[in-house]
Amino acid sequence: MTVYVPGPLRSYTRNRSEVEAEGGTVGEVLLDLDARYPGMRFRMIDEQDQIRRHIKLYVNQEEARTLETRVRAGDVVQILCAISGGRT
Repeated sequence: MTVYVPGPLRSYTRNRSEVEAEGGTVGEVLLDLDARYPGMRFRMIDEQDQIRRHIKLYVNQEEARTLETRVRAGDVVQILCAISGGRT
């Protein structure tokens, strides 16, 4: 399946904005991405195996709120990173 990678994570994918991955769940897709691009998963998943607060994952434009969200070959996974900082 196709995975769209945001700018802050492209250093892991050799600056590619679009990569391929396999898996039956979002969690499996992220494990596959980490096998292909070591260290990438840790940037999205915390020590409790939860999606980090500043990361949003979408499967075919529907938010995937858990790593157990099912995916199929041909699906599109999009990773978004929230940007924070600046003055309030």
